[in-house]
Amino acid sequence: MSSAQTIDLASHPLTFWTGPLGLPDFTRIHDADFGPVFDAALSAHQAQIEVIAANEAAPDIENTLVALELAGKPLARVSAIFWCKAGANTNEAIQKLEREISPKMARHFTFIAMNEQLFARIDALYAMRHALGLDGETLRVLEKSWKGFVRSGAKLEGRAKQRLALINEELSSLGTEFGQNVLSDERDWALFVDDNDLAGLPDFLKNAMAEAAALRGQAGRYAITLSRSIYEPFTSFSERRALREVAWRAFTMRGQNGGASDNTKVVQDTLKLRAEKARLLGYDSYAALKLDDTMAKTPQAVHDLLDPVWKKALAKALEDQKELERLAGEAGSNEAFAAWDWRFYQERLRAEKFAFDETELKPYLQLDHIIAACFDVAGRLFGIRFEEQSGIAAWHEDVRVFTVKNADGSERGLFLADYFARPSKRSGAWMSSLRSGYRLGEGSTPVIYNIMNFAKPPKGEPALLSMDEAKTLFHEFGHALHGLLSDVTWPSISGTSVSRDFVELPSQLYEHWLTVPSILEKHARHYRTGQPMPKALLDKMLAAQTFGAGFATVEFTASALVDMAYHARPDAPAEPLVFEAQTLAELAMPDTIAMRHRTPHFAHIFAGDGYSAGYYSYMWSEVLDADAFAAFEETGDPFNAELAERLRCNIYAAGGSKDPEQLYTAFRGKMPTADAMMEKRGLV
Repeated sequence: MSSAQTIDLASHPLTFWTGPLGLPDFTRIHDADFGPVFDAALSAHQAQIEVIAANEAAPDIENTLVALELAGKPLARVSAIFWCKAGANTNEAIQKLEREISPKMARHFTFIAMNEQLFARIDALYAMRHALGLDGETLRVLEKSWKGFVRSGAKLEGRAKQRLALINEELSSLGTEFGQNVLSDERDWALFVDDNDLAGLPDFLKNAMAEAAALRGQAGRYAITLSRSIYEPFTSFSERRALREVAWRAFTMRGQNGGASDNTKVVQDTLKLRAEKARLLGYDSYAALKLDDTMAKTPQAVHDLLDPVWKKALAKALEDQKELERLAGEAGSNEAFAAWDWRFYQERLRAEKFAFDETELKPYLQLDHIIAACFDVAGRLFGIRFEEQSGIAAWHEDVRVFTVKNADGSERGLFLADYFARPSKRSGAWMSSLRSGYRLGEGSTPVIYNIMNFAKPPKGEPALLSMDEAKTLFHEFGHALHGLLSDVTWPSISGTSVSRDFVELPSQLYEHWLTVPSILEKHARHYRTGQPMPKALLDKMLAAQTFGAGFATVEFTASALVDMAYHARPDAPAEPLVFEAQTLAELAMPDTIAMRHRTPHFAHIFAGDGYSAGYYSYMWSEVLDADAFAAFEETGDPFNAELAERLRCNIYAAGGSKDPEQLYTAFRGKMPTADAMMEKRGLV
């Protein structure tokens, strides 16, 4: 008897959640459970799909679309826990399982997409969709479902269908390999230093480096790691130029070290398979395939946004570099200005222009206070409140659990947050869900989580954030609200299930409320004295908001343009890293600035398919978010109740229930131009 046949999915802790507040009981979950439960859940889901497909009754919404949407609940549950753990608290056993499960999942969902009987039922419903008297949300789900089947190869035949299935499986394995390689490089690299190597470093950074060293068995020393929460401030403040160079080279060469974790061939194979997949499905390029269901629609529309921004950002960066070179010369440097000098002298230029540096802000940006600020804004805009619950086990002891309540006290959902970096967690920050919110069938309340990688302070010390980290917290919490406030019927369009270039709107928009003066005055309080941030410091900080815009925009836009260059071709470049260098040369990219994400560690586009041909979407959404916040500014009230309700209904609660342009226009009355975004970035 196979393991899949011996698992009782109706009672197993991975699929039947009996923990506090309806969460999984993490105390009963063991790594060895995942493989057998996945096998059982995949088999159960496949059996459900076969029953739906073989139904002799004529297809209707209930017996086909509803049945399809509600099938596979055990698989959804075990998947949610596993992928959370794989990203936030992994180990060798989980990584081995990830390599096994990824191709199985790809094979499984390819089977569903290419099930001829099932597609025939969806196709029949789609053909008569306008005669079915469907409400707008159901019609959209039907149309999206049909298009999803077609883009997944449902209309292919014979060898083409078999080849696409194999490509999907291989791409899934490659994405897993890419992500694990990057994590390996980030986990295994650390540069241990001592007291005489700390010149220029502020106390918060020394404390974080001491904690990082202790976690790696080097108590009493200090560790430079490749976590952004340590790497970026180290290269901003360290007076040891040679150490800045070592850290910069290690950071930019992640995934390109020639050993077992080198991603060069992974990228090469991924791009070849993506180009072949696009051709099989009848698209000119992989970008054309990916953009087909977005707001942008075409690679040209993406370039229409990015190219003018690139020109302005490049000019601004080159202008700034002259100032930085001046400061380096005045400091006695005889070395040619290099990429590992940029952040260091940019901090000095900030101090010269605005009479303050980032270290002045940190004492006022205590993590717990910024969390409270996030919750405060959500309450003032949307009437929800958060209550922390103690003593609840999750995937790691650092995870915090909050119940979320509506204004009337009714249950809204759960929010979990995992804030600190550790070697078992992949880098970056993200939002995801253990369970989404919807009304179909028995319905479901959302369980949403945020993952961060802030430097963990020594025991008993508060965690202090930079302004960028505080914005990241607000950003990911904006995503979380998109999931928590979801108010739709159908699971497949719940929360963040929207087009890639719309999904960043709720998160990037939410960042704006961090710097609303009334929020800073209330929550940006000194961690020792409790005093609010002095108005003079607040004014200087607000005045300097666009400082460094050239550098930051070049970093980002270079990555977005390289992503599009890879994927807008009809074929794959023979040598991706040579192609990266050629693309940057054609853009006249300064060698004093690195891409924010170089190809070998560009997890957004290679550790899975999420943002491939889609990294531009952050800037596309930024056009929307700048215009959206301007709507509040025009009223003179950042918490205008009428606007907040329109924002809730049309952006945060609507999920993918309508076309994104319809949703945005319903909120704002019109679509925006890029002008407000350019002004916000300080490029005009």
